[in-house]
Amino acid sequence: MHLVLAALLAVSAVWGHPSLESRTTSQVYKSCVKTNDIALTFDDGPYIYLRNIADEFTAAGAKATFFMNGNNWGCIYSDDRIASVKHAYAAGHMIGSHTWSHPDLTTLSTAQINDEMFRMEEAFSRILGIKPAFMRPPSGYYNANIKKIAFSRGQNLALWDMDTGDADGNNTAQSEAVYNDAANSKVKNAVILQHETEEDTATKLVPYALKLFKSKGYNLVTLAECLGVSPYQAVGVAQKQSSSWTCDGTPSPGTGCGGSIACKTGTPAFSSSSAPSGVVPNE
Repeated sequence: MHLVLAALLAVSAVWGHPSLESRTTSQVYKSCVKTNDIALTFDDGPYIYLRNIADEFTAAGAKATFFMNGNNWGCIYSDDRIASVKHAYAAGHMIGSHTWSHPDLTTLSTAQINDEMFRMEEAFSRILGIKPAFMRPPSGYYNANIKKIAFSRGQNLALWDMDTGDADGNNTAQSEAVYNDAANSKVKNAVILQHETEEDTATKLVPYALKLFKSKGYNLVTLAECLGVSPYQAVGVAQKQSSSWTCDGTPSPGTGCGGSIACKTGTPAFSSSSAPSGVVPNE
């Protein structure tokens, strides 16, 4: 019996499926499972460069992954942001949650963490008609409570194994060196962190990375694709925009709910349709 259990756990580790613990807490994904896959992921949007980045990937026959906030570098409900989010999603790029206001989740209460996730679920349900299956905690900070809450909301945590440092002061050459190291060392696969809010990332790093990794024969895919799981819990129908689509009265960047801002901890309205096709359900 012990040998059988050990064998099952070994297989789980190889293929990246949830461990015994993650049946009650979220799985934490830090790297791809599939060989020769590169997932280029972009945090902190939607911002003014979203459409440009998405179009660069589309033109190259590649897919990007965007982890979005609701109220960080602008409001996700502004007309231009709504249009850009819909544009990226329609092109087949993956959309995930990066929390509403980009706070350090480890400093928040359970109610505040739920609120951060609820507001993004609500925004995605309204704008795209999807339920996200992944949440990337801001700065990569998480603990056991965050894993438990994310699991209760049907989401796994998405981290990375390479960071361009584009939002931490690295210049273009330093960020390009991260790509070069990965390609020249013939890395098996990688989840690489970039930030959608950086102009040089949109105008210089993205074209550079696409050309480099494609020339080395890598598959440029979404995070979900490189893991062999679904990017969404469910895909339904987008809602009609209304006056309730606003960032007024919501947590401001870096803060949580509380005081005059009531915490939302339930499940947002969702208009269901069919589940995503051609993908393996997220476990």
